[in-house]
Amino acid sequence: MNVKSRARIGAALGVAALGLGVALAPAAQADPNPVTQYRTLAGVGSDTTQDVLNGLGNVVTNSIGQKIIASWDATGTATVKTKATGCVINRPNGSSAGIDALRNAVDNNTGCLDFARSSRTPADTTTTDLTWIPFAKDAVSWVKRSDSTLPNDLSVAQLKAIYECTTTSIGGVALTPILPQASSGTRQFFLASIGVTTPGACVQQGVQENDGTVLDTVGDIAPYSVAQYTAQEKLVVTDRRGAAVLGSIGGVAPRNANKTLNLSFPFVRDVYNVVPTAKLTNATIASTFVGSTSKVCAAGTTISNYGFGTLGAACGTTTLKGER
Repeated sequence: MNVKSRARIGAALGVAALGLGVALAPAAQADPNPVTQYRTLAGVGSDTTQDVLNGLGNVVTNSIGQKIIASWDATGTATVKTKATGCVINRPNGSSAGIDALRNAVDNNTGCLDFARSSRTPADTTTTDLTWIPFAKDAVSWVKRSDSTLPNDLSVAQLKAIYECTTTSIGGVALTPILPQASSGTRQFFLASIGVTTPGACVQQGVQENDGTVLDTVGDIAPYSVAQYTAQEKLVVTDRRGAAVLGSIGGVAPRNANKTLNLSFPFVRDVYNVVPTAKLTNATIASTFVGSTSKVCAAGTTISNYGFGTLGAACGTTTLKGER
């Protein structure tokens, strides 16, 4: 089955689940609610952190109780309107797309975006135009179907061989490695972690990340945010896992026995809110994102509830800069 068919099946299953009344009531509201509530800080980007930013958007307020953060999901309507006047933009899907949209807003002085969600680090650190502000810890593992006889544990070397297509089957099971869309920060982090520069021709590419419903044969495997998997399992967000189950890497499980993030897992990463470096002194941006006592960093309960680990004193640092 091709990538487009997989994506259609995932979307159809999501719609069917909603129609059947599956217990999704606790899930966070996608996009600002209502969408015409134009808050001070508008952001777009990462699929991985879209839900936790929606959660933070509901608890981070100013001195008179008004919500500050308006964060648009990676998928949904083709366009979003981020500010009351003008500012209708194509919806960015993924970390890189969000960062590009933020850069465009800065370059053209549109004022349409104030931050981008990112699960990746800067691609270029020779410039200092944007600042990556860490606010939580995540990990990326791989998933298979629960009815698959593939092993529950793979080594880094095995994953590299699978995604370079030099290993095409394990235990008689034909493998179908899958990757998210090109702008996905999870995709970039996963490939870098397993040492793959160019995926092999056998890899099916372009599916929406963190959506287990695309796994429709027993040989399918795909990268998956551990925080997203946990939040979906808890029904804090819409459950897109389908039959997907998390695998281990090198004998290390991605979660502890209580299903919290295992910080000893080999593929652990920070996740970020990216802001224009020139705006770090803006009072609202600073109080919201900058420093361990910022409003986002102080919302540790919300961050943990969405499956992420907290960063403590490392939260809100502004040393990581790059990209033009």
